[in-house]
Amino acid sequence: MMRIGLTGGIGSGKSTVARRLRERGAVVVDADQVAREIVAPGSAGLRAVQERFGAGVVGPDGSLDRAALGAVVFGDERSRRELEEITHPLIAARTAELMDGAGDDAIIVHDVPLLVEKHLGPAYHLVVVVDAPTEDRVRRLVEQRGMSEADARARMEHQVSDEQRRAAADVLLDNTGTEDDLVASVDRLWEDRLVPFEHNLRGRVRARRPDVPTLVDYDETWPQQAQRLIERICRGMGELVPEIEHIGSTAVPGLAGKDVIDLQIGVADLHDADAPEFVERLEALGFPRSAGNTMDNVKDEVPDPSMWVKRFHGSCDPGRVVHVHVRETEGAGWQYALLYRDWLRADEQARADYLAEKQRLAATCATTSEYAEAKEPWFNHIWPRMQAWARHSGWHS
Repeated sequence: MMRIGLTGGIGSGKSTVARRLRERGAVVVDADQVAREIVAPGSAGLRAVQERFGAGVVGPDGSLDRAALGAVVFGDERSRRELEEITHPLIAARTAELMDGAGDDAIIVHDVPLLVEKHLGPAYHLVVVVDAPTEDRVRRLVEQRGMSEADARARMEHQVSDEQRRAAADVLLDNTGTEDDLVASVDRLWEDRLVPFEHNLRGRVRARRPDVPTLVDYDETWPQQAQRLIERICRGMGELVPEIEHIGSTAVPGLAGKDVIDLQIGVADLHDADAPEFVERLEALGFPRSAGNTMDNVKDEVPDPSMWVKRFHGSCDPGRVVHVHVRETEGAGWQYALLYRDWLRADEQARADYLAEKQRLAATCATTSEYAEAKEPWFNHIWPRMQAWARHSGWHS
């Protein structure tokens, strides 16, 4: 199953997005609703809260008196932690129950207001953030929910900034227009990305884009995108991934390149990467193994083929091409990728020379495979320059 994290600031239109995704077929798990459910009248959760905080937190009708409970825990860090020790395991268990019951082919949307605040993004295949300007959100809260302007702004101040939410977003839904505009954006997201992503994930197949070498200008968000992917992989793989790095052109500030995020995972031995648990976990995260891609091109300076072996995983996500190279940390492939990245970051002339070579080849090569193969003479040619820079700078991986 595919898990989507959905969030947005108060008044952003997140509820509209959740409703439309449910209409399109998603299984929506509302975190606020689950939090209310686990302390509903007669529940074990409510009994535990009452035992800890007293009968005064339960109203005459047997329901939780949230105002009374808030008065008890507000400003009292110990009480707040004790409340969370009661509620958080119950919320997690009920959330897992709802998700596990959704079916293997489900697209699960976890609607979480505090997703960014609690740094939950790595738990999902994608994070969708609904975004709207502050003044639009204030106006909606006043007109549609009857809040005072002061109350609306005070609530916003207790949430993370718009910039922090945008940094956490794999998908940013702009809600500056009408509700119909927002619904149309959700429909496009559903049809163009979520449904094919889920289909690829279930089938363990890579998403494919046109096989044409297309260079684009450097995107300032590439490092953020890579970091989100790294955190997702680290959370899902744990100790199976001792090292992971962002490499390639998207890891070099200012350098144009193909819109592909290249990551490399370092292992002590490639047998570790062939273990069923390693492959299954990475594929469940949305990165299926690509059969047959087991060697980097051997460079003249290190002619031993055994130093260039690797494994390769692609991405199921049609909206983000990702190449995951798994290499031994003592191998030439791992060292070369890091040295090449760091040399390009440090040497302006090297970046200019490489860009010129890429532009020349992109204009003459018909396919990305042809383009990649045509770059190999360049990689051999610049090895002495890289080594000289490494010695001069004291570089080490």
